Amino acid sequence: MKLLKHVLLGFALLLVVGWSVLKLSYAWLALDPPRIEVNGKLYPVSLSDSLNMVGPNWYRQNHKGIWESYIEGSPFERGFYFGQLANEQIVSQEESFVAQIKKLIPSEWFLNTLKYGVVFFNRHLPEHVSEEYQQEIYGVSRAFSDEFDFIGDKYSRILNYHAAHDIGHALQDLSIVGCSSFAVWNQYSTDSSLVIGRNFDFYMGDDFAKDKVLLFLKPDSGYAFASVTWAGFMGVVSGMNEHGLTVTLNAAKSSVPNGAKTPISLLAREILQYARTIDEAYAIARSRETFVSESILVGSAEDHAAAIIEKSPDRIDIYRPLESRLTCTNHYQSETFKEDPVNLKNMEDSDSEYRFRRLNQLLEENFPIDPTESVQILRNRNGIDGSELGMGNPKAINQLLAHHGIVFQPEKRLLWVSTNPFQLGEFLCYDLNEVFHSNSGLPNTGIKNQTDVSYPSTKKSMNVDSLTIPADNFLQSNSFQQFLRYKELKNRLFDNVALGKEIEWNEQLEEEFVTSNPESYITYFMLGDYYLEQSIKERAKYYYELSLSKEVASKQERQKIIENLESCH
Repeated sequence: MKLLKHVLLGFALLLVVGWSVLKLSYAWLALDPPRIEVNGKLYPVSLSDSLNMVGPNWYRQNHKGIWESYIEGSPFERGFYFGQLANEQIVSQEESFVAQIKKLIPSEWFLNTLKYGVVFFNRHLPEHVSEEYQQEIYGVSRAFSDEFDFIGDKYSRILNYHAAHDIGHALQDLSIVGCSSFAVWNQYSTDSSLVIGRNFDFYMGDDFAKDKVLLFLKPDSGYAFASVTWAGFMGVVSGMNEHGLTVTLNAAKSSVPNGAKTPISLLAREILQYARTIDEAYAIARSRETFVSESILVGSAEDHAAAIIEKSPDRIDIYRPLESRLTCTNHYQSETFKEDPVNLKNMEDSDSEYRFRRLNQLLEENFPIDPTESVQILRNRNGIDGSELGMGNPKAINQLLAHHGIVFQPEKRLLWVSTNPFQLGEFLCYDLNEVFHSNSGLPNTGIKNQTDVSYPSTKKSMNVDSLTIPADNFLQSNSFQQFLRYKELKNRLFDNVALGKEIEWNEQLEEEFVTSNPESYITYFMLGDYYLEQSIKERAKYYYELSLSKEVASKQERQKIIENLESCH
């Protein structure tokens, strides 16, 4: 926890050097909004408890809690209508996002310092975002709350939010990203078709993850696509377009960036909107500068294959496997990067290599793979050879914190999206052949134009019920209830150790905490930190040693525990 504070402090100071020296005014640093072109008038939004709609655009929550939305039009109109339709969730998402940031950085002075630092750091961000996406983001920013205008004007802060994924994995000690994905085809899939699975382990708190949005977007240029996102976010982290091209993001090791470039989620969005093949996706990736390193797994129905575009701020390569199978965690595999010292150190220090080997093991145990088996792999909580890791260990494929899990069958235009919690709930299947009409590109809801509107049923999801993959039995187990209690007590300890809050804690709660997740090194690591903060060093020493006896997630984490243990002597 102490290292976390040092990382945040160092990054904040790095960002604000220019601010402190130049004493620039916040007004000068506000980003200029784009010029807006609106084709025709903006239609009024009709809101109800079950279905929000305007023109052919609509937004509603299905029977399993996923928000489904269809949006079309010009760039500004797309953003504006999505913002107005999803207004309630947009406000809620920003509240959750800011609350999580305040939990990580409780000092108001610190937050203000970081705020101005980020604004200064990203002052050239619009130069690396296309006019199309600037207009779209400006449109959606109109729906954001006045409550957080102290952070910045709406357009500036929402444009910066689109770089949150990048900043999150540049500051890897925050542990808010660590995704796993795979692809199989030909002899490795049940019917030889391309199958892709992924967990998106971007964690900004449970409240942030509860309102997933499945967005069906038909832009006025490029291709229609589906994306799993959250309200107000126009980038892409997981998606498939109407031609069966898929994109998923996996963070790679990055140094702290030294200047704003294209947010990786907007690069992924551009690929999804404008590419049909792997080569077209690679050409788009080559054309953009990014300020962090990323693995972009691209699947293509037209190519009947998958590949990984590996990109850093100064280099790019593509990894095409020799066999019809592919695994991707958080390190590089291409000729350009695989022997790079930064990549090798990342593999040595992090949990990426362990998850990579475990993912390959699970695939080999289940070949040939179908979507149901893909979901089972994404839900796996054990270590190599089925070893016990404790619940929530970053070495697990299922770390019990994923924003979503998703499975694609690109050639069939099918995708399965997880329902809450994490990737444990039912996976609902959507058929893009049905969602997007082959002629009009509109959802299969009878919509022909803005005067002839037949919206989807307010009672039934657009998913294909017969292809639903059932929820994990773990949800009904006593172990899951113990995990929920473990998270509650873990958050209580975090509040004390990291934030300095007074908490209720006694021997009974401590015993309950240990028995709720006894095989997790994190359980004892946190208790060690708690007693070290209380200056009860013998007790802290006991728990640190116990933590080291468990399966620690990475060399980096082990070193933190050892350093804290040495403080007890």
